[in-house]
Amino acid sequence: MSLLLVRHGHAGHKEQPSRTDRRRGLTQRGLRQAEQLVDVIVPLRPRRIISSPFTRCLETVAPLAAAIGIEVETDSALTPSRTKKAFELVRDLPSGVVVCTHGEVMGSLLARLAEEGGVDLERRPPGLKGCVWELTMRSGKLLGAKYIAP
Repeated sequence: MSLLLVRHGHAGHKEQPSRTDRRRGLTQRGLRQAEQLVDVIVPLRPRRIISSPFTRCLETVAPLAAAIGIEVETDSALTPSRTKKAFELVRDLPSGVVVCTHGEVMGSLLARLAEEGGVDLERRPPGLKGCVWELTMRSGKLLGAKYIAP
């Protein structure tokens, strides 16, 4: 199993950065994307889920957590503007972990991992909302990445 990097589902558009943006939830489209992740990820047998504490990320992985019967862990390193901390977290995670984060974090993470690993990504990160990147890692180095559209 690989490390799975998930971009939260569709949550509409933020009007302006604010404290309330943390609580912005998924739209109906985003909720459908979250349900579809179950079919994509459950067969890969994840053992752990780590998410940004923002509502839209938690709602994205909630159906998956319920389907496999595990608790979602939160980590503030996965919130927007914490890219350096997110990189340190993700680089050191073992296989079998699902990580849910935001587009800006995912884009920076993937670009840096790909550059350091010398890997050409099949598409420009971060990808569409609700997407999954299946990462093959060894000793903190990216060996390959597969994009799974929502």
